[in-house]
This record gives sequence, structure tokens and C-alpha cells, in this order.
Amino acid sequence: MLNRSHIAPLPIRVLQIGDGVFLRGFVDWMVDVANAQGIVALGIAVATARPHGKPPALAAQDNLYTLVTRGAGIDECRVISALQASFDPHADPAHLRALAASPDLRFVVSNTTEAGIVDVAEPYAADACPSNFPAKVAWVLKARFDALGAEAPGLVFLPCELIEANGATLKRFARAHAERWEFPAAFLDWMERRNPFLDTLVDRIVPGFPAAQAEDLFAAWGYRDPLAVMAEPFHLWVIEGPQEIAEEWPIARAGLNVVWTDDLKPYRERKVRMLNGAHTALALPAFLAGIDSVGEAIADPLFSRYLDAVMFEEIAPYVDLPAPERESYGRTTLDRFANPFLRHELIAIAMNSVSKWKARLLPTVKDHVAATGQAPRLIAYGFAALLWFYRGQAERGPYPLRDDPRALALFAAAWGEKPRDAARRLMRDPALWGEDLTAIPTFAEEVACAIDDIATLGPRGALTQRIGL
Repeated sequence: MLNRSHIAPLPIRVLQIGDGVFLRGFVDWMVDVANAQGIVALGIAVATARPHGKPPALAAQDNLYTLVTRGAGIDECRVISALQASFDPHADPAHLRALAASPDLRFVVSNTTEAGIVDVAEPYAADACPSNFPAKVAWVLKARFDALGAEAPGLVFLPCELIEANGATLKRFARAHAERWEFPAAFLDWMERRNPFLDTLVDRIVPGFPAAQAEDLFAAWGYRDPLAVMAEPFHLWVIEGPQEIAEEWPIARAGLNVVWTDDLKPYRERKVRMLNGAHTALALPAFLAGIDSVGEAIADPLFSRYLDAVMFEEIAPYVDLPAPERESYGRTTLDRFANPFLRHELIAIAMNSVSKWKARLLPTVKDHVAATGQAPRLIAYGFAALLWFYRGQAERGPYPLRDDPRALALFAAAWGEKPRDAARRLMRDPALWGEDLTAIPTFAEEVACAIDDIATLGPRGALTQRIGL
């Protein structure tokens, strides 16, 4: 059984919003490695992003868990001890308020997915933690300001959500909450001057719990860990920020692939469009075709050919990098997808697919149309599969739909219509995509044809018709 009796406590310097597997396999692991080398002494307190209704599972095992890293000749298991506390701030707002008031606290990391950094108005109450993530940020900062005064040391925000300008966007929405709540001018001034919101980019495949290998691992370890996390060896964290903050967050000195830069854009475009875009293009149609993991999809001749064509014919040409660099990154990405030690469940990748598709693939669709006059046929097929997926019913039976409740309500209302009509209705809705997708030349027709084919031929038959085999 995991316990901390032999582990020295650390000062809580990092507040983490979100307890999902990505942060545990990426940020928490990095901090743990740097702590172990004596480079930093950073304790992390984890606040759940959403109400749990019961104490976080991490708390039940002393905030310890095991990270398994496998691939490319690496096979490593590490107990992560950087986490000092975990709690649900919606059930225990006083805990979050106390952390906010601590002079030791300096950093805030988060991963609430692309659907988390959104501006959703809600009322302010000093004794109740908001649900919306940017609202939480404004609430935390106000609690800190109230406790420590106008010269309180600020917090450095390092969001890991995969949206463009994630730090700047989080700051803008958090400030919007503060203004709606009529916080005083002195607070707004302090928020602006003392609290950096840095844009970042994260890159690591973290599939989560290694279910297929769990019993063998537990036997080897001599303890059970239902919170164990599997990750690939590759990792990259790019942070756009000043050198003085890099010196406060020196985890790169632990031999970790952390890059500080004054221009994040080239890194972001390559990763979000090629790796994340390919993930999203693959996950929905492959799941509907009865495939459960990325590795299984790579091993399937039809979907392997589909993924290769999407990557190199429809996505890569519109990434603003030299062709050899695009080719190299694309091949490396597909090799990472094929890592035999990682089981990345497609249903997990499918979570919050509306916001993911908008961030990862919509820019590519527009660039393809601008360059060729035609919508990308395979991305349109993948988008049709996304729409079909949100019916919540396939040949394999029902499956969970995890997305913004408002988005799910729009899908539920539309799927009372014929497939082509439902597709057009959904594509027109700016509440889903931020714009009317039927206005993109030829895209709506490609999607309509694809969804008709999926409805009649199934996802595999519709794809075979497009690429053959």
C-alpha cells in the first residue's frame, strides 16, 4: 500500500486545477523529478476542476500514485510524491481560500481541456467556489488580495489547455468575471501588474490507467494502485515567458524537455494541427467502426492508410514549416501513436470533441479550401463521424458522451431529423463552432455526403469508398 510515512513534506507552492491523468503524467511528474534532484522544493495541491460529490481518490492513498513510462527502450515505474493535498473546492471552498491566502503559493497549473477556458457568467459569493474555470481564477485572486493586500505576491499561471493563447485567454476571461463582479479598481490593477498569465504548449501522450497490464504491475510492485498512470517517454513543454520566471521554475535543469521562448506559435501550430488534429480525425470514425484504441487503429490497414493520408495530404501541407521538418514530425508522431506499450482509448480522446475539433482541425479546413478551392475530403469524413458519434449509439451499443451539457443538448435536439438535415442544422450553429460551418465552400456538401454514407454503409464502408484498399 502506498503511504507517505517515509517522505518529507514539501511547502505547497503550486495549485493545480484538475486531477486528470494528463497533469499527473506530465506536470506532476516533471515537478517530482526536479524535486528528487534537489533543484526545487515544490509541493502541489490539487483542486478538482468539477464537483466530485465525494473526496478525490488521490486523498485516499496519501496523494501518491505510480507513473509507468514505456517505449523506445524505456521501462520505468516511479512513485510520484510531489502532491501534498487533493480536495474538491466546490465542497470545501475554505480549503481553496486558505491556499489562495498562503504567501508560499506561487504557481497555478491547469488542464480543464479545451472546453474549460470559456467565459460563462455566474454570480460571485466569497464562500462558494465557482464552477467555471476562469471564474475560479478570479475568485482565487480576490481571496489572495483580500488576505494579503494590494502588494501581495502574485501568482504565475501556466495553463496546459490546448487552445491558442491559453494564458492570455484565461486572463481575459478571468478579468471579465472580476469586472462583472465589480471588484475594486485596486484589485484589477494588482491582478494586471503582479500576476503573469503565460501561454504554454504541452506535448505528451498520457493514455491513463494501464488496465491491460495492471495485475502484472501490481504483482511486481507488491501493492495495488488504481490511480497508476501510463505515459510515453516523449515530453515537451514550451512556455512563452520572461527569463526571470524561468529561473523561478527551473525544472528544465533536471534534464526535462522544457523550452522557454518568446514565440510559441511555430511549436503550437505543429503540435496542435498535426498530433492533436490527427488524434481527433482518427478517434471518432475508428471508435464507430468498433476499434477501441489508437494502437489498434494503427494496426488496422484501412484506418492506418486513412491516418497517413489525413496527416500528409490534408494536414501537413498547411503547417507553416519547411517540408522536411513537417515530414519528420509527422513520421515521429505516427511512430508515437504506434508505441506498443501505450493503450490510448479512443473513447477518452473523444471527450470534448466539439471544442477539440474547432481548435485542431477547423483552421486546416479553411487553409485547404483557400489553397485548393475544395474542402479536405477525409477531414470532412472525420467530421461527419464526429456528428454521428454524438448520437450516442453505434452497432456496439450505447456509450458515454462527455462534453459541455449545452453542446450535448444541441446534438440531442438535432438528431431527431434525417442524417443530412441533422448535419446541416448542427453545422450552422455558432454555439457549437463559433461560426456557421456551412459558409465554408464545399465543406457542407462533403460532410453531408459522408454522413449519408456512414448512415447507409457504416463508418468502415464509407471510408473504404473514399480511399479504397
